[in-house]
Amino acid sequence: MKLTQKDREFLETLKRLMESKDLWVQYEEGRPGYMVLRGTYGDKIHQAFRMTRQGVRWRFWRLFNDVYISAFEAVLFVEKIFGPQLREHAVRISQERYALRQETRQADFQSAHQVTRK
Repeated sequence: MKLTQKDREFLETLKRLMESKDLWVQYEEGRPGYMVLRGTYGDKIHQAFRMTRQGVRWRFWRLFNDVYISAFEAVLFVEKIFGPQLREHAVRISQERYALRQETRQADFQSAHQVTRK
């Protein structure tokens, strides 16, 4: 699953609000466990994200409990079959891709594969 420009803006706003202690992430027990966004959902949050409380909750759930966790599930699945010996290559390649995206500094979030084709 790819991240969009809206996802990027959401994550950057979330980071600022977490640093100011207005919001925080909490682990909830369950089978499986999951992450929950906690804090005050007042006017400050509404103005920062420019969306409803439900919208903030939905995007948080999608990014953290779907996208982020699914990425780790994929890694665990591949490493169960091939072992961890490919991890170093994968981390290096992902860092290179991230660096390429940072160099382009375009308005929208693109995959590194698209950036290298230009």
